[in-house]
Amino acid sequence: MSQAAGDRRGRGRRGRAATGAGRAAREKVARMRAEQARRARRRRLLAGAGTAVAVAAIVAVVALALVRGSPGSRAAGSGVPPRLPLSPLSALGPLRSPPPPGSDSFEGVPIPAAPALAGTAAGASGGTVDHISCQTSEQLLFHIHAHLTIFVNGQARQVPAGIGIPGSRAQDTAQGPVAAGGRCLYWLHTHAPDGIIHIESPVRRTYTLGEFFDEWGQPLGPGVLGPVKGLVVALYDGKVYRGNPRDIPLTAHAQIQLEVGAPLVAPVRITFPPGL
Repeated sequence: MSQAAGDRRGRGRRGRAATGAGRAAREKVARMRAEQARRARRRRLLAGAGTAVAVAAIVAVVALALVRGSPGSRAAGSGVPPRLPLSPLSALGPLRSPPPPGSDSFEGVPIPAAPALAGTAAGASGGTVDHISCQTSEQLLFHIHAHLTIFVNGQARQVPAGIGIPGSRAQDTAQGPVAAGGRCLYWLHTHAPDGIIHIESPVRRTYTLGEFFDEWGQPLGPGVLGPVKGLVVALYDGKVYRGNPRDIPLTAHAQIQLEVGAPLVAPVRITFPPGL
């Protein structure tokens, strides 16, 4: 074989080797790009799935909030439940006019000139009641107020100061008794015997009148109101509440009235002062 022919064969082998190497390199690059594309698609897919999960979670939370805000529920939200078992006041027939309002408390709300329905001695002493805690400071994340009026045989009864404030004592002031001292504050409590129920909670949810009476240590149901037995007539914002009075929601500025015996008294309406 001549030197020239040998050189040509060597160059051919080197060319084929180079071509093979180039092809291998291109194939490697193609595989890398394909892998990168696959990973990018996977990341997009996972991101989309994560977004879907987040959206689903938000929808679930909203749905749960709506459910908890529904009638008879004890959780969620600050709004009035959309439907309550209410009837017109006319269903009760003739009603006696409310008595004259008493002197204003330090909260600016009249105190009934009457004895208390019951004292606070049987009330909660610091342990958890209906999942409601007693804490050493006010919990103001959720802070609203409702008003409760009580009549027995047509005669007014006070809701005493110090419900939900164990260890407190009613201290006389120029504006009537005020709950002074106490070991802790339940999320539902009273500072004065004016019927104002303070709802001061670390969570947003709908509390009920039954939970307040449980803190008070007094029974409440269709046939019992504290120490008094008999058919309980309940009014909610000027209408007749047809359900169990325990389930009445303590919503912002709710005006609640409970009555046992005759004569029945027309709804008492107060004006909530600024700040309440």
